[in-house]
Amino acid sequence: MAQHKSAKKRARQSEKRRARNRSIATRVKTGVKKFRAEAEAGDPETTGAALRSAESLLRRAASKGVIPKARARRQVARLARRAHQAATR
Repeated sequence: MAQHKSAKKRARQSEKRRARNRSIATRVKTGVKKFRAEAEAGDPETTGAALRSAESLLRRAASKGVIPKARARRQVARLARRAHQAATR
């Protein structure tokens, strides 16, 4: 455990950031799961809304540094491709 005053502060800050990052990451995973469920259901309108929501969550997480920006871009591209495939079925 931290002994110095600055190390104790750093531990407190790290714990706060970890909790914030976990909540953001969980929100992203839930949004992506909802999109996948909508894409499987096949309704283009709800799929589009779910895609916009998931994309927003991914981009916000990337801007906050929770996930890498390249990963967010890749996931958004894959989700968009999946939405397009679902719409053309």
